[in-house]
Amino acid sequence: MLSRIICFAAIACLAGVIHAEDWPEFRGPTGQGHARDAKIPLEWSAKQNVAWKKPIEGLGWSSPVVVSGRVYLTSAVLDAKTGEYSLRTLCLESKDGTTAWDVEVLRQPKGSPKPHGKNSHASPTPIVADGKIYVHFGHMGTACLDLQGKILWKQTDLKYSPVHGNGGSPILVEDRLIFICDGGDKQFAAALDKSTGKVLWKTPREFKAPKPFAFSTPLLIEVAGKKQVIAPGANAVVAYDPANGKEIWRCDTQGYSTIPRPVFGHGLVFISSGYDPPSTLMAIRPNGTGDVTKTHVAWQTKKGAPLTPSPLLVGDELYVIADNGNASCFDAKTGKIHWSERVGGGYSSSPLHVGDRIYFQSEDGKMTAVRASTKYEVLGRGDLAEKTLASFAVADGALFARTEKHLYRIESRDK
Repeated sequence: MLSRIICFAAIACLAGVIHAEDWPEFRGPTGQGHARDAKIPLEWSAKQNVAWKKPIEGLGWSSPVVVSGRVYLTSAVLDAKTGEYSLRTLCLESKDGTTAWDVEVLRQPKGSPKPHGKNSHASPTPIVADGKIYVHFGHMGTACLDLQGKILWKQTDLKYSPVHGNGGSPILVEDRLIFICDGGDKQFAAALDKSTGKVLWKTPREFKAPKPFAFSTPLLIEVAGKKQVIAPGANAVVAYDPANGKEIWRCDTQGYSTIPRPVFGHGLVFISSGYDPPSTLMAIRPNGTGDVTKTHVAWQTKKGAPLTPSPLLVGDELYVIADNGNASCFDAKTGKIHWSERVGGGYSSSPLHVGDRIYFQSEDGKMTAVRASTKYEVLGRGDLAEKTLASFAVADGALFARTEKHLYRIESRDK
């Protein structure tokens, strides 16, 4: 337990000062799927333990973020008259789901490339920090708004051809907003000035991959007192210096359309590689320079490796759920498998850690909660009976779940 607390505190320091109950970015305050609030129920349905249920216009698979009692998310709303999509940012009151504001940020022209059936035009998750909200719509552009919905700047100069739509979310590193653009024609990582949207650096990603596109969200880590941005892509994972975009190290992998966000702990970066051949789960030591493929891979396995959901590191254990519903628990340091069990269903959302529990959410809205342990034990189940690909958020003593048509606030209703 002590090692878990130390690991959590160290990661939280990288994210800067945060409120204990805020969920400001994809996968929460650490970017790795940990919630501090342990009061989330173990059972729910579309009615049971639901504080409110709010219809959300349009389609978006961005996950909700929650800061200071407000929920922020994005959506793409089809204009039936023009065939264009209104790319929007929404703000809801977390206590009752009422809409505080709903603003069009960008307009996507008719005839734009269609996303994959498991994607949307609004899949990247926003970030809220220092009284601003940053939203990213992939090849369409990026913007910054204040918390009243006023657009402060837009950046639409970074062009590339998307394959299957947009996916990866941005991260904040000091004064830089950093994201990955791995399209079919161009692949690059970029950093924008968070105050102005000006491009501070843009680094080409040179992949030896017949299919070079990917959708991962980078992760900020610190190694020997120096920051690294870990950015998986097609056939490689690369670490960048966030100050200038220079490559620190790279490790070859096998796979394209890489989606899972990395996690970090025990001096290891954990990634899942992507499609064709079957995904490989890898543990890489991030203390090298240059090509570390032959020297810094601590362990790897194809067993249970996810294509879409991100891994989850809790103490000494690494938990993953494959897209086909097979969940596994590994010894994070060695790769030894503790258990592998069929949970059932298909999976896209990333697992969540709350207290001594791991929450998995399937694509058809079914939740399975298991104990965070080297022994498999189911603790509870839930069912929203609606399609969902987004990941959970936890804040204000509640869990927020986005489905295809709604946003739910889930909390214990027992009196």
